[in-house]
Amino acid sequence: MDDDPTVSEVVAGYLDRAGFAVDMAGDGPAAVAHARVRPPDLVVLDLMLPGMDGLEVCRRIRENGPLPVIMLTARGDEEDRILGLEVGADDYVTKPFSPRELVLRVQSVLRRTGALTAAPSPGAASRLRAGSLELDPDARRATRHGTELSLTIREFDLLEYLLRSPGQATSREELMRRVWGWEFGDLSTVTVHVRRLREKIEDDPAHPRLISTVWGVGYRFDAPPQKDGADDAA
Repeated sequence: MDDDPTVSEVVAGYLDRAGFAVDMAGDGPAAVAHARVRPPDLVVLDLMLPGMDGLEVCRRIRENGPLPVIMLTARGDEEDRILGLEVGADDYVTKPFSPRELVLRVQSVLRRTGALTAAPSPGAASRLRAGSLELDPDARRATRHGTELSLTIREFDLLEYLLRSPGQATSREELMRRVWGWEFGDLSTVTVHVRRLREKIEDDPAHPRLISTVWGVGYRFDAPPQKDGADDAA
């Protein structure tokens, strides 16, 4: 959905030719109502919409659970891009953009969400644990102290990568390649997602003990020491 009907029609045309079923909404309230009645697999959302801005639309359509969102932002509006990521957008594309690029971004995000509807594999061999954190990649489910975490697609993928690489300092560029699948992009995307993830898994996000900043390099996941008998805990 975009505030410019011409842009919406062009985007819808490209996505349709790529094999996607496309529904369009003319304004923010209509987008929210439509998403509640017929939840989509993914939303392409402009920040500037009549009736309700894209940030509020994003917040409202995600109230009932994770839903992949790609934001459209004006070139150079870094603050808008960061705000979009802060409210849970999984990706963004800056205007003017190539419709083909947008199609590729949509395909990339949907490939990552495919596991959400896949049947979980039997057993817990693939589960990852670190202290009170437990992540099940098959079920796309993460818990802390037994309580399920509300993570976006990218937050989940980032946490999974970090849990698989404990004690390893990884640059933001490498995280962008490994988690986002981008060879280049705005590194503030990684920074924002790390900050959001810390808010959900750290006891004190202002003084993180799990995701440490390695100055001049990037980030490192420091797995907490296991307590006696922790290996036998559920």
